Amino acid sequence: MALLTKKDTKLILDPLADNNPITIQVLGICSALAITAELKASIVMALSVLFVMGLGNVVISLMRNIIPSKIRIIVQLVVVAALVIIVDQVLKAFAYELSKTLAVFVGLIITNCIIMGRFEAFALGNGVWRSFLDGIGNAAGYGIILVIVGFFRELLGSGTLLGFPVLGNPIEKTGLYSIGYENNGFMLLSPMALIVVGLLIWVQRSRNKALIEEN
Repeated sequence: MALLTKKDTKLILDPLADNNPITIQVLGICSALAITAELKASIVMALSVLFVMGLGNVVISLMRNIIPSKIRIIVQLVVVAALVIIVDQVLKAFAYELSKTLAVFVGLIITNCIIMGRFEAFALGNGVWRSFLDGIGNAAGYGIILVIVGFFRELLGSGTLLGFPVLGNPIEKTGLYSIGYENNGFMLLSPMALIVVGLLIWVQRSRNKALIEEN
């Protein structure tokens, strides 16, 4: 028996493209704007959400038959809060400087509408394996947009990737800077993040024929 059926595979692949939580559902925009000035921060946030959503979906699915309906939102918040605390402590232990940069935004994972939405819409009504795949798929779809936005913002705004210069040295005028290239400081500001996300939404939606037909 195959480990992944066609339906299982769809749970992972759909959020990466045709049902992306940011470009199609327009969820989780705040963090996409706030922490994507650096590629490293984007990657760490993406991995953090991957951990929280994947494991969170599993926990909620395991508990789905014993959670009273009246307090299910409270239980979901407790689960995601516990997982976020783990992420925060790991960052402080192994990447302290980065943890200070992401401190506020890691905490806001608790209220990330994508995570709470998948708990409510999927994990509460499906088994552990499918819930895990759904969590991983949606977190990956969210994360890939963060990484793309972070890549372009850091590259065009600072001329670096992961802190390493890739376009040359702007002070010594080497690389592209030797022919007059200048970093675009606007790329490091939130309005440009919104524009980059908007362009990705436009590209994604233009490829989604079903969405075009609905509109």
